[in-house]
Amino acid sequence: MNTVVELRPWIEGYVRAWNSNDPDDISALFTDDAVYYTEPYSEPWRGREEIVANWLDRKDEPGEATFEWHPVSVTEDVGVIQGVTTYPDKTYSNLWVIRFVPDGRCREFTEWWMRHDAR
Repeated sequence: MNTVVELRPWIEGYVRAWNSNDPDDISALFTDDAVYYTEPYSEPWRGREEIVANWLDRKDEPGEATFEWHPVSVTEDVGVIQGVTTYPDKTYSNLWVIRFVPDGRCREFTEWWMRHDAR
């Protein structure tokens, strides 16, 4: 994985899973032993089964949020993106670090998110 073109399908798959909450869509993104940090220094979700279960415990409703993003850095096995997630009543800035295996699945995902001030 070394170009934005190759990063885009994974991000599109993530957004599809976010909107479908389909366990197969979620599972397809991650390796069996992947780790998912919902915050940089939190205890991660470990393994595909735990990732799917915890994702579904915290799921958004389909179409509830929009997500816009752009790449910050893309190397052979790491993608860093900056995004904005917008809900009807709140907005978040996001920074994602996605570590990939050669087949394009994620082996480690870390997200930073910051809520925009309500004004």
